[in-house]
Amino acid sequence: MPASPSAPPGRLPVVGSAVLRNVRLLDGTGAAPEHRSLVIEEGVIASIDADEVAASGTAIDMGGAFVMPGLVNMHNHFSLSLPGPGGDAVSALGAHGLALHMADAARRTLLSGVTTVRCVAEKDGADFALRRAIDAGQVVGPRIRTAGRALCCTGGHGHETGDTVECDGADGFARGVRSQIALGADLIKLMISGGIAGEHEQITTPQLTRSEMAAAIETSHAWGRKVTAHAGPAAVIAEAVRLGLDCVEHGYELTPEVARLMAQHGTALVPTLVVTRAQAFFDDLGVPAWMQERSLSAGPRHLESYRAAIAAGVTVLLGSDMPPYWDFEGTTAIVRELEHMEAGGLTGHDLLRAATVGPAQWLGDHDRYGRLLPGMAADLIAMPADPSAGITALRGLDFVMKAGVIVRDDRQREGSASH
Repeated sequence: MPASPSAPPGRLPVVGSAVLRNVRLLDGTGAAPEHRSLVIEEGVIASIDADEVAASGTAIDMGGAFVMPGLVNMHNHFSLSLPGPGGDAVSALGAHGLALHMADAARRTLLSGVTTVRCVAEKDGADFALRRAIDAGQVVGPRIRTAGRALCCTGGHGHETGDTVECDGADGFARGVRSQIALGADLIKLMISGGIAGEHEQITTPQLTRSEMAAAIETSHAWGRKVTAHAGPAAVIAEAVRLGLDCVEHGYELTPEVARLMAQHGTALVPTLVVTRAQAFFDDLGVPAWMQERSLSAGPRHLESYRAAIAAGVTVLLGSDMPPYWDFEGTTAIVRELEHMEAGGLTGHDLLRAATVGPAQWLGDHDRYGRLLPGMAADLIAMPADPSAGITALRGLDFVMKAGVIVRDDRQREGSASH
């Protein structure tokens, strides 16, 4: 029934119901794709039927598309501001402009096939407001799990912008952890070494003392939050792993020994390979020559580090660092990251797992999304080719659904709905 003229406009739907038939399902368990129909009720997969079984109501014919769980980006920044004119423009935004910028980034992220993100340093607490707006149907975007602002030492990595909190000493880092948890942080991020984007540091620069790392990790765990760390050099990573670190971002200079230590302790790696292969992206933003040189020269060692992690059995998870939707080398940054991961040695269902159920497990959400099974969220993407046979299939991604709501459908199936 149409709303009366005086009725307030409705909010965006946050859950939906549908029947998708004629799909080749990759359910996230590692099973071979099979022709199936998905029955979705109120955002959740109600049943998975043999495709010949007639479904009640209106069904959408997917034309034999391959359907897999939506991507989970474990290294996301909606408010990224690198050195250079592009980043300076983001840093100069006021509160209102920043909110709109991040809302647009969230929309574009979802359209790129990323249905959940783990934010690992956002500006000024705006991520918490954005998360609430998406959950309430005020803004279109992926499910958000966030660290809030990252914690760094005075003058440490990322200190120049509003996406970090400068802390010093064990007590200072404990307070920093509690400050982000009080705002609603799902996890904590530490900057324990230098990186690519800091002009007055190197990738190998240690930045936190042992007592600072220990205080942050112990406080986070006491409050039931995992900890991830921006980290480059092997020695710094090894010390943090022994203190209980749950995840490493980048890991530019792992050794086989430290990779084995990570595997023994269950510490995951989000490699972000694309950030040391991002010439076109840097050119788009006007990133200065010193940063481009540092980044691109780190590429070979970064790949060696990644391969050492795979060989050691480290849990590897997808993360782009770059905006996942960025038009980059003929596709999006998130797909390009997956292609680099595949070329580096993670293939087939192992790679799909690193992009879906693996992140969901790290986030403690493995019973909610990351697989397409009855009772799980209907977060899914579709494409004509089989991504388990080659991740380049994701270049053809043309359908995105989050919680049963179709947010992207490029295939224009005129007359494809049937009763």
